[in-house]
Amino acid sequence: MTLLARLDRLPLSRPHYLLLLIGGLGYTFDGMDSAVVAFLLPSAQDAWGLSNGQLGVIGSATPFGFLFGATVAGLLGDRIGRKKVMMYALAFYAVFSVVAAFAPSYEVFLGARVLAGAGAGAESAIIAPFLSEFVPAKRRGWFIGALAGFFSFGFVMAALIGRFVVPTLDEGWRVAQVITAVPIVMLLWWRRSLPESPRFLLQQGRADEAETVVSDLERRVEHATGRPLPPVPDAATAPSTERPKVNLWSALTFLWSPAMARRTGIIWLVWFVITFSYYGFFSWIPTLLVQRGITVTKSFEFSIIIYLAQIPGYFSAAWLSERLDRKNTIALYLSGSAVSAFWLSQMETPVTITLAGAVLSFFLNGTYAGVYSYTPEVFPTWIRATGTGLSSAFGRVGSILAPTIIGLSAATLGFGGVFGLTTAVLAVGVICVVVFGLSTAGRSLEELTEPAKEATR
Repeated sequence: MTLLARLDRLPLSRPHYLLLLIGGLGYTFDGMDSAVVAFLLPSAQDAWGLSNGQLGVIGSATPFGFLFGATVAGLLGDRIGRKKVMMYALAFYAVFSVVAAFAPSYEVFLGARVLAGAGAGAESAIIAPFLSEFVPAKRRGWFIGALAGFFSFGFVMAALIGRFVVPTLDEGWRVAQVITAVPIVMLLWWRRSLPESPRFLLQQGRADEAETVVSDLERRVEHATGRPLPPVPDAATAPSTERPKVNLWSALTFLWSPAMARRTGIIWLVWFVITFSYYGFFSWIPTLLVQRGITVTKSFEFSIIIYLAQIPGYFSAAWLSERLDRKNTIALYLSGSAVSAFWLSQMETPVTITLAGAVLSFFLNGTYAGVYSYTPEVFPTWIRATGTGLSSAFGRVGSILAPTIIGLSAATLGFGGVFGLTTAVLAVGVICVVVFGLSTAGRSLEELTEPAKEATR
């Protein structure tokens, strides 16, 4: 369709970077919410006299909420629109962060943490497919990879809050959660600045609204670049006009149909492998450090080194994804994760364990950058948000299971054996992506997903 060809031929410029900033700030606060929990646990334990088991349940609350939030966001994003879900999810997350901050009891705190996690998971699942629908094919991998890189800023901010707010202020752990709710003010900005996805609008038969969005973006890009826009190429592949009703059953039926099963299987596998590995490793590294003689297991220095390593991991993978293709970038960083995981298992001193952990953080988060770029590209527009949300939700199953599975395995295998086991899981991910993954770099979303027979490639 000419309208989408007009959209895809626009050069990246200030309007696109504004979208990157808006979506990136959402990911920053999602990452901060996920990471800050570790710094709240000691204070929550002191406030209510919690057992280690209760602390473990709190630690699982956010990923548990993420699972349901990601699932619901995808389904709603394909029904009522990406923009609405993005804004409502942010408001939901912020409200329950405040509830958690003033929680009078463990039970209220736990429930609020689950619901805040659901809001963060919903926002996290919708941002990447939403913004991928605005970006030209030749820069989409870099753009979405860089978007995911904003998660790392949130982790660094969480470490700073954990160091300078939680231990230094009265009720600092409650103040920290109020800080994580600050993004509620972004709603005022988002309401004015965010357009709805033209691809979603076309899918819903709202062609006039899609024309308005594309025309406005063209005008702003031309003003930002100071040059005439490139000519409109022929639209080689038209989007489907089919508008099936999306619900959980119809989504699963389509995603696991013969035409889509290979794509869905690979995406779900990669999400599970990377999320299982990430949460498995980093939930147990503090214990490993204790065994090697570090007494303050969540020291600021350790956390900040690990979290800072995420930043070059994300952005280097975003850069490579346009040059090596998304699936090859994912395979490369998964391979680096496997090697550094094995390296970590062999280390003995606190310094070398921290160094190996930082390298592992670099590669694991680089893999996430590739996965966030890759996932929205393989699903058709009418089910893109749902497909992305369900993939992310399946990955969250890995984050819930990993600490328990690795904890039980550690007793019999030892930590070297556990890291070796997870290295094998990463290796399986590498092989499957290389053999069965889809090449997506430089191809329009419609070329990748329309017509349906393309799904068999």
